[in-house]
Amino acid sequence: MGVFTFESEVVTAIPPAKMFKACILDGDKLIPKIVPKAFKSVEYIQGNGEPGSIKKITFGEGSQFNYMKEKVEAIDKESMVYSYSVIEGDALMNKLEKITYDVKLEPSPSGGSICKTTSKYYTIGEFDIKEEAIKAGKEKTLGIFKAVEAYLLENLDA
Repeated sequence: MGVFTFESEVVTAIPPAKMFKACILDGDKLIPKIVPKAFKSVEYIQGNGEPGSIKKITFGEGSQFNYMKEKVEAIDKESMVYSYSVIEGDALMNKLEKITYDVKLEPSPSGGSICKTTSKYYTIGEFDIKEEAIKAGKEKTLGIFKAVEAYLLENLDA
């Protein structure tokens, strides 16, 4: 098994607390509403969002995948940190044991926020992660993030 680590940063005009609430705390309901082609539904199989909870995400018609299951590893509302793992689903392509994500939102100098993400891909056997596949996944995530940002800018009381 190999572990491949990737880091990314996204800057948004939305303050960190508001973005954390929209993407993490309310994301299970909000993201399918904002981007139904990405996520059709999110349902908890175990727990209700606290560490140890498992949720099933059913992808929308615009996705190449059907579903994935995520396990909430840690959530810290004060520090605006969220950690989770993709533990099942066709997004793992039978080539990955799991993918872990550590997400942290921090204030940016302009008054918005910086979303810092570290992702680790745990491969099965000698499978080698292709940079293009990671880049494509990051672009989809960025699209969802920017859609949430646009929604919050249009709905200031959200």
